[in-house]
Amino acid sequence: MLIVISLTYLYWYTQHLTSQSLTNEINISWQVESGHGVIQTLAKMEKKGLIVNSKHLSWYLRITGLPKIKQGEYTLPKKITVMDALSIFEKGQSVQYSVTFVEGKTVQEFLALLTEVKQIEHKIENMSELEILKALNSPYMRLEGVIFPDTYFYQKGDSDLDILKRANAKLEQVLKVQWENRADDLPYKSSYEALIMASIVEKETGVAYERPEIAGVFVRRLLKKMRLQTDPTVIYGLGDQYNGNLTRKHLKTPSDYNTYLNYGLPPTPIAASGEEAIFAALNPSKGSSLYFVAKGDGTHYFSTNLDEHNNAVNQYQRYKRNKENYQSAPIQ
Repeated sequence: MLIVISLTYLYWYTQHLTSQSLTNEINISWQVESGHGVIQTLAKMEKKGLIVNSKHLSWYLRITGLPKIKQGEYTLPKKITVMDALSIFEKGQSVQYSVTFVEGKTVQEFLALLTEVKQIEHKIENMSELEILKALNSPYMRLEGVIFPDTYFYQKGDSDLDILKRANAKLEQVLKVQWENRADDLPYKSSYEALIMASIVEKETGVAYERPEIAGVFVRRLLKKMRLQTDPTVIYGLGDQYNGNLTRKHLKTPSDYNTYLNYGLPPTPIAASGEEAIFAALNPSKGSSLYFVAKGDGTHYFSTNLDEHNNAVNQYQRYKRNKENYQSAPIQ
């Protein structure tokens, strides 16, 4: 009889332990610390007054099998049972935050954005560009262009370097697939050169259907040994000297990125390229146009020869720019 009573009590007590609700009257945020398992987490819950008898519950779980819980920040609903809370920790249903890197932005803008994110560990603020590249296992000498623009989710405890690693891995994955499926007879020696071209296309137009045509113009110019003569590369080379007004003096200022003076591609990308721009660089539209000019509505007029292009410049830009400023006709 005594044995039956003892077993009955033991059954009742274990049911009571496992079905007990947390004492929180509102939803609360809970952090499972790095390296903490179930035993440490239950002890912390008891210390915070959320449960009682964490030792007894720990003994029970040791017998029945300890769940493997994951580090992270969690939201615990009010009056949730302790076993349901452990189930949330085991499934890793942590609070997720997000940060978005936008196409056409520079890596400096990405890094500045990361400094404003409060839920992450900031590791890169004292790292040099080469140190960051080494941490990413990147073969390149510059960070520009090797961080893929996208929305990245993270949890509390992640670092800015973790996010950059994911963004760099995404870039390498996208670039690899696109490079393997590229068109024939392109003037690129490597996928990195294609990435450089993609960044120029990204900066030249935000109109999706124009990207392959823009890429087609630049590819034909490269094949014909013509200068690219694209404003965004010059602007990138000017850095802080650029105040929003591109002048003829700027176009005559020597720079590794001045494609009005230099032949071929600039040495690095000039911005972050999205998947559509990378696709356009590797699958440019066929045709004969060698020039284009902004029409003022976000789109461009494409020309096959210089006379047609100059006429388009006069039509679309003569009255839109001060005569002191750059007129977008190619330098011959």
